[in-house]
Amino acid sequence: MKLFRIAGLVACVSAVALAQDAAPRLDPVQWSMTSTAEVAKPGATVPLHLTAKIEPGWHLYSLTIPKNLLPTKITLTDNSAVDSYTVYQPQPVRTMDPNFKVEVETYSNQAEFWIPATLKKDATGPVELTAQMRYRACDDKQCLNPRTKTAAFKLTAAAFAPDLAAFAIPPGYTEVKPGAPPVSEALPPASAENTPASSQGFAAFALTAFGFGLAAIFTPCVFPMIPITVSFFLNQRGGIMQALVFSLGIVVLFCALGLGVTALAGPIGISQLGGNPWVNAFIAGVFGIFAISLLGAFEITLPSSMLTKLDSVSRRGGYFGTLLMGLTFSLTSFACVGPFVGPLLASSVQAQGAQPVIGMAAFASGLASPFFFLAAFPSYLKKLPKSGGWMARVKVVMGFVLLAVMLKYLSNIDQVLQTNLLTRERFLAAWFVLFAMAGLYLLGLLRLEGIEAEDKLGIGRLSFAALFLIFAVSLLPGMFGAPLGELDAYVPAATGGLSGNNTTAGGLQWMKNDYRAALDRGRQENKLVLVTFTGYACTNCHWMKANMFPRPEIADIAKDLVLVELYTDGSDTASEENARLEDTKFASVSTPLFVLLDANENVLARSGYTRDTQEFLAFLRTRSKA
Repeated sequence: MKLFRIAGLVACVSAVALAQDAAPRLDPVQWSMTSTAEVAKPGATVPLHLTAKIEPGWHLYSLTIPKNLLPTKITLTDNSAVDSYTVYQPQPVRTMDPNFKVEVETYSNQAEFWIPATLKKDATGPVELTAQMRYRACDDKQCLNPRTKTAAFKLTAAAFAPDLAAFAIPPGYTEVKPGAPPVSEALPPASAENTPASSQGFAAFALTAFGFGLAAIFTPCVFPMIPITVSFFLNQRGGIMQALVFSLGIVVLFCALGLGVTALAGPIGISQLGGNPWVNAFIAGVFGIFAISLLGAFEITLPSSMLTKLDSVSRRGGYFGTLLMGLTFSLTSFACVGPFVGPLLASSVQAQGAQPVIGMAAFASGLASPFFFLAAFPSYLKKLPKSGGWMARVKVVMGFVLLAVMLKYLSNIDQVLQTNLLTRERFLAAWFVLFAMAGLYLLGLLRLEGIEAEDKLGIGRLSFAALFLIFAVSLLPGMFGAPLGELDAYVPAATGGLSGNNTTAGGLQWMKNDYRAALDRGRQENKLVLVTFTGYACTNCHWMKANMFPRPEIADIAKDLVLVELYTDGSDTASEENARLEDTKFASVSTPLFVLLDANENVLARSGYTRDTQEFLAFLRTRSKA
């Protein structure tokens, strides 16, 4: 799942008009400059008319949007015949930008700028005035790399020239002064790729979080509280409303937790946190502590004084007391629901926007739903399973699962630091043991809390034991190089071969961390170069390499390209250089980012993470013919 990030743009395709011309047009904006004055007196002001023709579907940003969005910049190049000049822009259209999700100023179809340039009093002879434009063109799904172009106009400076009329500012035009106030400062930086999560992505994440909330109900801290709490509502006036307020207390606390994560991570830059060894170490430590606690080593409790104070206030009655009761319940149950909350927040580390808040709201809704449902339909209380040993078994099994999750974050550290201590084989061996132990525990072959020697093995416990053992055994082929499908996104990649090259299924050869060598090879072999900016701890990067590129239709095209991986999240010098290259040359900090270059290092196309084979196939096919 792709984790919260600050800033940027989706940059997927940079040449969209291939079918319109014999050769692909890589720029949807064409510039020209004219003037009504072909001859002017020295000291006269020449009105230069600069026109930008913009292809349908594309737009150009105004000259006064925030600097971090790379506004269009128009200047006159230094000329000994020019004394001064001013730039005037037409009234832009304020619209909601689908890439940034904020209101910006744009131009579509055609934009006409005026540059009145005053000649020096000693100017004489032919004068070439050249406007330089630095700009970026975008459509509703992508933005091209910023580029610089020029447009020139030639005139003659002569004393015999007729007088020119004073320049009059056209209606609706404004002067663009240095340091003009921006539209908004609260916008994402232009150096980032902003990949807005689709509505489907958010829906899937929210549904998963809701499912986690429902699963957390069957923990020792939550399940026994259901009949007690619902009985309390039924004995109060307005029982259903009391249950609603109680549920609201649960939602408020977890949403506050999500807001806290968003606030703390926002200024730091979540895109960098996913591969940060210290962050991964902290998350691994938290999961390790929860796991050991669930396995029975010790019990995690909150300070009794705080809980006592909240409990006493909540017993005062009324809706406010019920709201506080919901908050208190959430805190007391955190020792059991924490293992569910942790992965949800961790999965939001590289996602963007409000995903942590949405995740916590969905989780809390799932957790609170039985309280409200049973308050509305109290007859179902009698149908609830009784508390018993099964809750202790759930607790122990969760401990094994959290140890496996802890290893995932430890493997992130190992890959980023390139210590090669937790290799793919060792990682999968550890997972095999942990999930097998969970299965053996449920069968009663591993003696831990929750299962006594005389306990009868029921169908439910047998089924869950079988599932854990089947999953454990399915990991074994991966230890010997076999692909694991979706799991390959979460386990360490197989180590590479000689000379820094590595091979994926499909026989594709990847160069590693050698941008210049890849370009040289592309020139020597007359091939396009596919540069992949990736990360050791990037889940989506691992998925693309393990699952997208081996597909026959993709591999058939990729084999005719020079493939190079540039890792950006390592602790070595190469990662720093790769990250700097991605930022400065390609105006991005996102991973994965796929950039297709020709022999002259010109960008032909860009793409990002996708699970759509046809979309990625069309990207490769179209650009490989360019």
